[in-house]
Amino acid sequence: MSRWFGVLLIVFSTALHARIETHIFATPEDEARYQTLTEELRCLVCQNQNLADSNAELAQDLRRQAYEMVQAGKSNDEIVAYMVQRYGDFVLYRPPFRPATMLLWIGPFAILGIGVAFLLGYIRRRAKEQSPELSAEELARAERLLKQTRKENPL
Repeated sequence: MSRWFGVLLIVFSTALHARIETHIFATPEDEARYQTLTEELRCLVCQNQNLADSNAELAQDLRRQAYEMVQAGKSNDEIVAYMVQRYGDFVLYRPPFRPATMLLWIGPFAILGIGVAFLLGYIRRRAKEQSPELSAEELARAERLLKQTRKENPL
């Protein structure tokens, strides 16, 4: 009995997450524009999903708004400008390079650079700890041992 309950729970829980939208477009070009727009605009709730992939209520509202604007004959630029004006540059997956969005573009490279600098510093520190400087006496002794070894085992 509990096995069937588990199977039913899995079946119905995945069905609840399925997104079904039926939009009727005047032309295939309008449908392609709509698909492009929903793939290029970010869900503000999910943050790592575009509007096309998100099931959040806000994403559904934004998809509906994009559909209505496509149906009204608005251009892609007008639709994107409307979304940016209303929600800011964060709604774009590829925000423009401006002083306000500079951190979005440079931040990952800065974090990578800081990480590499720390890693190099750690490696250098470890190398110094593991191979301390030899004194002049120890170097002379090592040279004598090398010369003696070469005399005993010439190549």
